[in-house]
Amino acid sequence: MRVHFIAIGGSAMHNLAIALHQKGYTVTGSDDEIFDPAKSRLQKYGLLPKYIGWKPEVITSDLDAVILGMHAREDNPELLRAKELGIKIFSYPEYLYEQSKDKTRVVIGGSHGKTTITAMILHVLQHLGIDTDYMVGAQLEGFEVMVRLSHEAKIMVIEGDEYLTSPIDRRPKFHLYQPNIAIISGIAWDHINVFPTFDIYKEQFAQFIRLIRPDGTLIYCADDKDVCSVADSVKRQDITTIGYHTANYEIKNGITYIISENGDKTPLMIFGRHNLQNIMAAKNACNALGISDKDFLSAISTFKGASKRLELVKKTTYTAVYKDFAHAPSKLKATIAAMKEQYPDRKLVACMELHTFSSLTPEFLSQYAGCMDQADVPVVYFNPHAVAHKKLPPLDPEKVRKAFCNNDIKVFTDSQAMRQYLMEQQWTNANLLMMSSGNFDGIDFAELAGEIATPL
Repeated sequence: MRVHFIAIGGSAMHNLAIALHQKGYTVTGSDDEIFDPAKSRLQKYGLLPKYIGWKPEVITSDLDAVILGMHAREDNPELLRAKELGIKIFSYPEYLYEQSKDKTRVVIGGSHGKTTITAMILHVLQHLGIDTDYMVGAQLEGFEVMVRLSHEAKIMVIEGDEYLTSPIDRRPKFHLYQPNIAIISGIAWDHINVFPTFDIYKEQFAQFIRLIRPDGTLIYCADDKDVCSVADSVKRQDITTIGYHTANYEIKNGITYIISENGDKTPLMIFGRHNLQNIMAAKNACNALGISDKDFLSAISTFKGASKRLELVKKTTYTAVYKDFAHAPSKLKATIAAMKEQYPDRKLVACMELHTFSSLTPEFLSQYAGCMDQADVPVVYFNPHAVAHKKLPPLDPEKVRKAFCNNDIKVFTDSQAMRQYLMEQQWTNANLLMMSSGNFDGIDFAELAGEIATPL
């Protein structure tokens, strides 16, 4: 098989390219910009394009397929050439389905928790030696790439993103996977640029349920009222429906234990109510794959978490620094609550970056009201240049502060000024939580943690 990637440098695209290369396919690709880590990883496997930009002459009739990335435009010259030659053109999710249509597909959807639940299921399957293909949205410990495709595996675990499929296909990605086992972890309005109202956003999850294969299984968070309303709105008698709740647990000496129905306690390496919900989603999915509770709990006790999901950066006797991908209001609230519950006697300094299109939109800002109230020292950062780059109207720092409805919030538009503010805090018996889908414009979290979390 010969496959060409248009926009091979994307996070998902380059991982799929590597996966197909490892499967034995002949893979080529192009892009108008490629940055690390994609650049180094493509180079490692001999897949880095020898040129930058688009060359329609590389699209030839002997290609079996072209895979189109979201970064490309509708008028891309290579795409136009592929159409002219009648070559099969797939979006990223379309090709994942094509590769997994004869496998049992477990698809994890939801506004939050997708990556963690996917990582949990993969960790358990790997621990038990069950051969599995997968696609996950973050680099996981013990997994070389974010996508694996094989001839042998009978199971495919897919993180199901609700964002758009490609420049020429406006469907949400998770509408293309047709799951046998589907999970909805939570629904909280996001991607305002694509789904302008919450009702439109919720409808995407209703459609996801309609696309579950007959005799399949829907696993959903029964602690989330919006998930429940969507699940109740789609009446299907041909699938099994399982609602899950937060696991029973206790915290002793800074360790969270999950308590089974018979009273057995399993120590965990992770914490937080959202993670305890995520565990139950993963457990039900693993049960549906034939894995017992005993085997699941034994495996999940060694799960350290997914990258940037309440990830420990550094810890000393009196201070801990964590980073998290949280940026949407519900995620901020849950992550801050998890830190306060795990460390009830410590001051919490919580910093979040307004970084995504939705978070930087004035109409969406009101959704953040009260979401950082549990932090002892709440800090919000945004870069005015990022706002301008996204062609959005300027944000007034004072309006940002008022949107959070918290008079204690400090708003910064200079990351180094924010860093200096953090250095001036008292860090004995205090924790730092850095939350962003970006990096606060170049702040090195490890370096910052090394400066504030110093042994006494």
